[in-house]
Amino acid sequence: MNHWNQVLKDYLDSRIIAVLFLGFSSGLPLLLTYSTLSAWLAKEEISRSSIGLFALVGLPYAFKFLWSPLIDRLPPPLPLGRRRGWAITIQLALMLSILELSTLDPRHQIGIMACFSVLVAFLSASQDIVIDAYRIELLDEIHQGPGAGMVQVGYRLSMLVSGAGALFLAEAFGWNVAYSLMAVLLSVGIIVVLVLPEPATNITYVSKFNGFSAELRNTIINPFIDFMRRPRWAILLIFIATYKLGEAMAGVMATPLYISLGFSLTEIAQISKLFGFFATIIGCLVGGAIVTRLGCQKALLFCGILQSIGNLFYILQANAGHHIEYLALCVAVENLTGGMAGTALVAYISMLCNVSYTATQYALLSSLAVIGRTLFASSGGFLADNLGWSSFFLLTTIITLPALFLMFWIIRWSQLKKINFMDN
Repeated sequence: MNHWNQVLKDYLDSRIIAVLFLGFSSGLPLLLTYSTLSAWLAKEEISRSSIGLFALVGLPYAFKFLWSPLIDRLPPPLPLGRRRGWAITIQLALMLSILELSTLDPRHQIGIMACFSVLVAFLSASQDIVIDAYRIELLDEIHQGPGAGMVQVGYRLSMLVSGAGALFLAEAFGWNVAYSLMAVLLSVGIIVVLVLPEPATNITYVSKFNGFSAELRNTIINPFIDFMRRPRWAILLIFIATYKLGEAMAGVMATPLYISLGFSLTEIAQISKLFGFFATIIGCLVGGAIVTRLGCQKALLFCGILQSIGNLFYILQANAGHHIEYLALCVAVENLTGGMAGTALVAYISMLCNVSYTATQYALLSSLAVIGRTLFASSGGFLADNLGWSSFFLLTTIITLPALFLMFWIIRWSQLKKINFMDN
């Protein structure tokens, strides 16, 4: 009971609550250039080939590590501190860009709309860089777990607002109003950043480029050299890239499985929104508590095992057929365990970052996790066609084992050598 009382106390900490709103601000623009934007274009009868090309708008999220060193080292346009100055600058630019996007007509301004969509995605990815660094530097080590859980809760809530919420608003008042209100909601992040203090660091800005090679090394190269000084750094990268492969492969084929079993889109949507959403929120919060209780490495192993077992519920669903209660169970377990493992991974990546290069290192490691599972998940359809549903989902469980063995080895090696893999 004492432990759970402490967990509750941690989640009620003012800094953790602030992280919830930062996560909300971070996640809000994502769907505005993805599924919500696709719905807008489809409603305006834009061709499917054009809508498909808009998927490329999301590329800045995958490559944000390329400009993250500049945010780490260059002074912000607004003199509010290293993190707060960049956060406010980017958030204001993001609000204005979304407001401008809301005024466009896809039928007559599709090219301009594409340009502003790319700009929104770029600014949104840049906001992610700053907010992730701000969160890591704002919280001490003991609060990184709850912070990782809360930022994911905020992210999920914002996606509900910018997804389902924006669609409801568009249906009632039109797309221009929907996007304008989404832009106004970004003010939540601005208010929180203005209230929060600037994290204390001893970092000096790049003020001039007289010694260009030295500045280039300090800004771009040193963050990577610093990470490679850790013991067994290559193993850490392999682990991060492979930890959620099984979940990603299973997730991309989950809806095709449900449809093949005869579930209607309405049934899938209702169960996903009800059980999936709340299970994910609970999973994120529980994952943060487990990180606090066990530490990052053991929490990754424990949550990873549960996530692996969660994939087996797809086999149960495949054999059960069209039964709504099995669908609810499968969706709930998958989202619960995925939320737990996701929080543990975010906390782990956060603790791996050196405070001198937080933005650069977090952007690189988180991009590695996304790119890795995206590339492997793309093979899911081919494997499902050739193996069948049960064998395919069993394979997605087996694929999780190498990462779990890697983490088990990391824990054992750390204990034997008394070396912390997360030492900066």
